[in-house]
Amino acid sequence: MILIQTIIDFILHIDEHLVEIIKNFGGWSYGILFLIVFVETGIVIFPFLPGDSLLFASGALAAYGAFDLVFLFIIFFTAAVLGDTVNYHIGSKFGTVISSNSFLGKLINKDKMAKAEAFFNKHGGKTIVIARFMPFIRTFIPFVAGASRMNYRYFLIYNVVGALLWVGICTVLGYYFGNIPIVKDNFSTVLLGIIFLSVLPAIIGLLRGRTKKR
Repeated sequence: MILIQTIIDFILHIDEHLVEIIKNFGGWSYGILFLIVFVETGIVIFPFLPGDSLLFASGALAAYGAFDLVFLFIIFFTAAVLGDTVNYHIGSKFGTVISSNSFLGKLINKDKMAKAEAFFNKHGGKTIVIARFMPFIRTFIPFVAGASRMNYRYFLIYNVVGALLWVGICTVLGYYFGNIPIVKDNFSTVLLGIIFLSVLPAIIGLLRGRTKKR
């Protein structure tokens, strides 16, 4: 419970925490940002780490000179591509041998793997790119892609495209809009809005799925 509260506080006040990180670690702050994005995208059990909010807040601080925008983009882009790549390979190696009693095992079974494989081979590129902008889902999709044996070259192309769009859009938006007075004064509310808009497509898809079943 304490861990969850700490994570929520970190996300909602990420601008303040980033300032503290810069004060305490200086140039090593880039390495910390790299690790957060890498773990959030690369390890399927850590989907709760900040993603969109981290990119946006870092971009806003870059406008003040706290970070170099170009180097920030390189760091985030590299972490995002490597994270999804590692997640894919973890899924390809362990995705089909997960215990059926585990949390992931209940979400993934042989029938779902067969359907997922067919789905990714046909629509995988679009799914991987869109998933970049959706918290939790962006951590899970590369794992499923690997577990369903999606063609790796095909995956890699859209992994790179998705990372370029995700990092570019979120960071640049933070750089140009994060320091507008109304945004700066209501930063936590803006971050909640970003998170809500990110998960909205998944909520709509879930509701549509339930409606069709009915």
